[in-house]
Parts: sequence; C-alpha cells; structure tokens
Amino acid sequence: MNRRYFMMGAALAATAVRRKAVAASDQVNVGIIGVGGRGRHLLGSYGKIAGVNVKTLCDADKASLEKAQAVALKLGIPKPSETNDMRRMLEDKGIDAVVVTTPDHWHAPAAILAADAGKDVYVEKPCSHNIREGRLMIDAARRNGRLMQVGTQSRSRESTVRAIELIKSGKIGRVLMAKAWNIQLRDDIGHKEDGPVPPGVDYETWLGPAPWIPFNENRFHYKWHWHWHFGTGDAGNDGAHQIDIARWALGVSYPTRVSGSGRKVFFKDDQQTPDTMLANFDYEDGKSMIWEQRIWNPYGMNGIENGVGVYGTEGMVHIGQYNRRWGYKVFDKDGKQIQHDDAGDDDAIHQRKFVECIRSRQLPPADIMEGHLSAIHCHLANIVARTGHNVTFDQETESIPADPAANAQVKRVYRTHWGTPKLL
Repeated sequence: MNRRYFMMGAALAATAVRRKAVAASDQVNVGIIGVGGRGRHLLGSYGKIAGVNVKTLCDADKASLEKAQAVALKLGIPKPSETNDMRRMLEDKGIDAVVVTTPDHWHAPAAILAADAGKDVYVEKPCSHNIREGRLMIDAARRNGRLMQVGTQSRSRESTVRAIELIKSGKIGRVLMAKAWNIQLRDDIGHKEDGPVPPGVDYETWLGPAPWIPFNENRFHYKWHWHWHFGTGDAGNDGAHQIDIARWALGVSYPTRVSGSGRKVFFKDDQQTPDTMLANFDYEDGKSMIWEQRIWNPYGMNGIENGVGVYGTEGMVHIGQYNRRWGYKVFDKDGKQIQHDDAGDDDAIHQRKFVECIRSRQLPPADIMEGHLSAIHCHLANIVARTGHNVTFDQETESIPADPAANAQVKRVYRTHWGTPKLL
C-alpha cells in the first residue's frame, strides 16, 4: 500500500481512539437502509445484539418494509419507524450507525451521506459500484472520523481468521499464489419487457443517482446484480468475499496488472454480466491471484462452491463451506490432508464486532480501506471482461493510465440527484 494511504489509515485510527467511546451499558441506535432479503437478515442479527435498538427502517419498496416489520415483530423488539427517504433517517441525531444493504449502485452514495451526517456505517459488499466511489468512501470516513465496516464477514469469522493465522505462520511455506472461485448453478432469469412500476415502489428513489432507465422486473429485486447499471455481477456479488480472503492470505494490496476474460457462454437471458470469468492479478512482490467464475455448474471445486485455495512451497490451504459449515483444510506438499478445522463459527459475529467497535472507537475488522482494496479487484476483473483486453493499474492514482476505454470505467456516469457523490 502506498505511503499516502497508509498514513491516512493511521490518522483515522488515532482519530477513532480520541473520540469518546460509547459505554457498554449505553444503547446503540441503528438504522437500516434497504430491507430486502439481506437487509432483513441483518435486521435479525442486529435485533438480537444486547444493547442495540433498531430504530428506523428505510426502503423504496413498501412491500419490503412490511416484510421487515414482520421480522421485527417476530424478534419481539420495539417496532422501528420507517421511511422511504434515507435523508429523514440521517437527520435523526438519535441514530448512531446505519447499515447499508441496498443494491450496489446505492452502497457508496448512502455510506458517504451517512458518514457526512456523523453516523458510523456498516455497508454490504462490494463496498462500491466502481473504483472511484471506494476512494470517496474512504475520504468520507476519514474526514468525519467515522467507522465504516464492509460486510465481508470472513474478516470476523473465527475459522477463517485461524486459517489466515496458520498461513502466515509459515506452516505451508512461502505463499506465492492464491485462487478464489465461484462455481455454482445460478438461475436463468429469462426475458422481461419494460413495464409499469409496481404499486408501493418509489422508483425514482430506488434508481437514485444511477442514469434513468425504465422499470423492468429483471432489473429489480436481486436480479439487479446482473445489470451493469445497478450491480457488479458475480465478481462483486460472491467474488467480493472470496477475493477478499485470497488477498488477505497473500498479504497484498493493489494489483499492478490484470489479465483474463469474461463473457456469457451459457445463459441466454437478460443478464448483462458474465456467467464465465477468469482473471489473473499480478503484484509488485511477484505474487499472483486467480479469480475463476462459472455460475452454470451444479458442482463446486475441491468440494466447495465458493472457496479459496492458498498455495505455498510446503503445502496448501482450502477455505470455504464444507457441508454448510465454514472451515478450512490443510494439505502437505504431497497433497495429503493433514488438518480440517470447522469449529466455532457464528454467523452474527461480524455485526457484533461492528457494535463493539462503535463502543470502543477501534477500527473494525473489515475497515473500508480493506473493503476498497478487495473491491478494486472485482471492478478490474469486470473492466477486463467488458473491454476485452488486459489492463495495467496505477496504485498512486487508482487509475488505468494510457487506456481511455478501460479508464472510463473507473468511474460512472450519474444523473443529477441529491445522492450523487460529491468531490468527483
């Protein structure tokens, strides 16, 4: 990591410690922006944490708010207030932190607005819709002295933390390469014509600063992942998790060169994003990472659908879910399994650690800088796929110099909207 950004991170750590810590006995009031499937899951997590009050829910779809209220009722927590305009939530001085679980195109705008409003932020992965937005998120967190944690749960998952510690201990020798993969069977979403906005949906707010296009069911709930306007494909969806673990295990930050390809080879539907992708990331220290994606296979790789392989001179480690239990396996240099650890994991530990950091003012396990570095990899893999050629990345400017077609995708085009990030 270059010196400028390292010093910025150190400055935030000092600032965070200096700010008054929240006493463990004090209530932490949370607002959730986006209460679709993932938002309702996190409502369940935060609603069960002692000392946390989910105060407000925000969504542009009235039906999602109704489903979220049903979750709150089942949890037995006080009924949260609700709004379809996040600005009303951010104006509430009684809210300490917000959880951003919107579609990807709203991640950065909402997180930046929240940090500027004095809120700590938990934002789902990938933290940004494009590379430039990630840098703006870091700047917003740093200038406001706010904590910003990304929803890459492996940074808190106990078995994954143990796997990384084992790798860094030298047990598998000198680590030179890692591989992250997403091998699973996704659904064919078919074809849909543009149509009327469903009752109860505030489509203008849902679009936010993204360029206006007509409503289409195949670009709405969850299916937005596969449209470039709103999502980042499976590289940003599942890949954000696996790429983050692989980068963590390698101990690398920015890639210098990215090569590979990505395209649709199987699905003949409305998805714009690749169903097949292979990207190779090279680093200054000679290490490499591979990202492999096939979302049309009814099987995984090495017994794992979404996993990571870390390769050293004396052995290798596989990290992922085995029979729905997170863990890792260690193999010696002859390929013999010598260890399997899948004990002690807790699905909500990442959220609890975020609340602990709100109280202590310590940087969270998945700080926005780490989330940004991993998201850069997702975005660069997509840029290689969309342009059809390899790219060289400049870490000092976070750009792709001497390549106008690729560099144009480091940012995005916004429409005039109150959520458009400033300082572009």
